[in-house]
Amino acid sequence: MAYEYLSSSLATNSVGSENGHNEASTHAENTHHKEVDASAHGAANEHAEGKQDVFSQIFAELGDHPGLYIGPMHITDLPVILVDNGLHIYSSPQSMKEAGLFTTHGHGKIVRTSDGQSPALDLSITNLVVFQWIGILLLLFIFGLVGRKYKKNPISAPKGLQNVIEMGYLYVRDEIVRPNIPGVKTADKLLPYFIGLFFFILILNLIGLLPGGHTATGAVPVTAALAISAFLVVNITAVLVSGIGAWFKHLLGGAPWWLFFIMIPIEVAGLFIKPFALTVRLFANMTAGHAVLFSLLGLIFYFKNLYISPAVTGVSLFVYSLELLVCFLQAYIFTMLTSIFVGLAIGDHGHEEHGHHA
Repeated sequence: MAYEYLSSSLATNSVGSENGHNEASTHAENTHHKEVDASAHGAANEHAEGKQDVFSQIFAELGDHPGLYIGPMHITDLPVILVDNGLHIYSSPQSMKEAGLFTTHGHGKIVRTSDGQSPALDLSITNLVVFQWIGILLLLFIFGLVGRKYKKNPISAPKGLQNVIEMGYLYVRDEIVRPNIPGVKTADKLLPYFIGLFFFILILNLIGLLPGGHTATGAVPVTAALAISAFLVVNITAVLVSGIGAWFKHLLGGAPWWLFFIMIPIEVAGLFIKPFALTVRLFANMTAGHAVLFSLLGLIFYFKNLYISPAVTGVSLFVYSLELLVCFLQAYIFTMLTSIFVGLAIGDHGHEEHGHHA
């Protein structure tokens, strides 16, 4: 019995050790496979994240930047100007951080170090502000050059750049402003504004298509500022030409006075919807074209394959040509809609002025 028990115990232990060895080897194999799968999965995730990073980096270039950039190259830092319990001016974001009152969070957002809240007002000079200054300087140079030529030879036929500017001037005057604003006197008074509006939007759009250029009209604050100027011109002109009483009467939209509780809220909403539409239209159109171009070029880096570059280049050139057309078209549309809004705000009073001067 003892022998049989010992024999059976040894057999059991042998089987147990054998099973334990098999389980250990199976566990090791499973662990190895899991590590291989984890490494493969991690490599796949890194590859997928790398692909996503391509487009995140590309689309980050569409936004504004705290420094001056020519293309992706950082040229110099720009001053930081903040209003928060006083005026704070720093020569660069780095000097702002060193002062200790403010820091940056996330994608360059400026916040207070103490509570992480944004300052009351951020008036910092950014990349797109500099490109607006470049556009203004270019317009001053071009119009100054053309003006000097006119003063030097007032009766000679325009040539070259002078001819191009004159064509643009006459087109805005004869095809946009005068047909839509009743009263030649009012139209001609507003003509400098519309000339400046058209050429300013156009030059900013074209700068964005130059190598290394950035499109200032692809930012909401820029298009919103242009729309606010249009809002002021429309309503101030309506009050000056029609009178304050007629302007308030215009809020009824021609309906009987007892419908004021319906019409006035609708008309007041319309006053603000128009500049909002101008803001979004210009911003969306200028941003969309650049997003398509960046997406097409990003495909080369996404697939890491040069064989698709001929097709991508061909399509990109076609889109680039469309973008050139959009630059002129959006300047025209913004100017045209603003002139139409002015004409609608003036109403019949402009026609009376036109008949009086005729």
